[in-house]
Amino acid sequence: MLKKNIGYTRRNASFNFKLVARLQGSLLMLESLFFLLCIAMSVYYGEETSWAFCLSFAVSVVFGVIGILLGRGASTVIGKREGSVIVTGTWIIFSFIGLLPYWVSGYIPSFTDAFFETMSGFTTTGSTILPNIEVIPRSLLFWRSLTHWIGGLGIVVITMAILPIFGFNGSQIYTAEVTGLSKEKLHPKISGTAKRLFIIYLVMSFSGIAALWLAGMSPFDAVNHALSTVSTGGFSTKNTSIAYWHSPAIEWIIIVLMTGSAINLSLYYFLAVGNFRRFFKDEEMRTLIAIIVSTSAIIVFTQLIFWGFPLEDIGENVRGALFTVSSLISTTGFYSVDYSGWISVAYMLLLLTFVGGSAGSTSGGVKVIRVLLVFKYCYYEFKRMVHPHAVFPVRYNGRAVKEEYITRMLAFILLYVILSLFGAMILCISGLGFEESISSMVSCLGNVGPGLGHLGPLDNYQSLPAFAKWFMSFAMLVG
Repeated sequence: MLKKNIGYTRRNASFNFKLVARLQGSLLMLESLFFLLCIAMSVYYGEETSWAFCLSFAVSVVFGVIGILLGRGASTVIGKREGSVIVTGTWIIFSFIGLLPYWVSGYIPSFTDAFFETMSGFTTTGSTILPNIEVIPRSLLFWRSLTHWIGGLGIVVITMAILPIFGFNGSQIYTAEVTGLSKEKLHPKISGTAKRLFIIYLVMSFSGIAALWLAGMSPFDAVNHALSTVSTGGFSTKNTSIAYWHSPAIEWIIIVLMTGSAINLSLYYFLAVGNFRRFFKDEEMRTLIAIIVSTSAIIVFTQLIFWGFPLEDIGENVRGALFTVSSLISTTGFYSVDYSGWISVAYMLLLLTFVGGSAGSTSGGVKVIRVLLVFKYCYYEFKRMVHPHAVFPVRYNGRAVKEEYITRMLAFILLYVILSLFGAMILCISGLGFEESISSMVSCLGNVGPGLGHLGPLDNYQSLPAFAKWFMSFAMLVG
């Protein structure tokens, strides 16, 4: 029997299969609506992919209806186990249904490749197996970008706004999907918080579309790149990504969007309601900006000292460094310059993908807040060695952080490192070099996209063995 407390379940309560089936069915019905957008686009451009999207729509609706029917009479209280299964299951089911347009249309004939591309989309990783993106129909390119946008804020978090319509309480889904120290609520109800986050996400998306269009992109390219940027995904409609345009204006807009998307979305709500102090005093946000600025300065200084460039080109080099750093720490994966040749700072760039953006943002990685608090903890531990009887509580935004939170963060980072090394070993066994293995594993876990070596920004993942692609897809899901 389930108590009415939010998210509370007794230990001996059985798993609520009906509830999971009904919610998964409802989510598949939501996915089918996105297929309708792609059908409309394929018809508008006169492309032959419309039938592939129609089939995908039909499959999504059929399985959605089956799930809803199986879940008739289900309880409306979601426990922790159900919440975790719903979140994980949603990514997997959406990916298996979402691969159909690629696979059925024949543009990605391999089932493995189609799944890899789709999982990369929904998890906002941005790794691709497509060697020539520009020959792909526009409707499929739009679907690629749309998978980023759907997955960016979290399929489930977006759905939180509509769960109350069906009578569901979704606090455990929110807990399973959202990362961070305090999972800050912007409204007493979880659905209210989700709606506010979704509105912020929409405003950022439409602002990005308008800015990129005004800067010189076509409406189609502006929509796709805005969706990919605010979700920190990285899929582009061009083989050479943002470098295709050679436009300083477009690059600066993308820099602002990537950096903005790596900031906790909740902070924009405080900014909108006039609480400027809460926005500008946030330690994680300030640390993120400091990392971007300092790392970019190191890269420019390194280029100037070791490689040399005319001083009149310093503006271009600063922009290239800021773009690359913003892209990697936000885990977007766009590129405006080929940074694979920056050998002297290659592993510093890899470290950026490990850190990632802020908690509560659309970016991946271990999150700045965890790294910040662990550094603070280590600093105070050294101080305790000098002053053993003194008390030095770790503080974040002026508040003391409980020891148990620090322990969890240390455990999380340790687990993240272990998974990265273990995954790299597996990929080495499958035939990849060490540099490609470790960088691609960190990239997949952090949902970044490009790695180092032969998997750098100018390359793709098509040549990898099937086992490596399935393993990387699993790593994206874990990330």
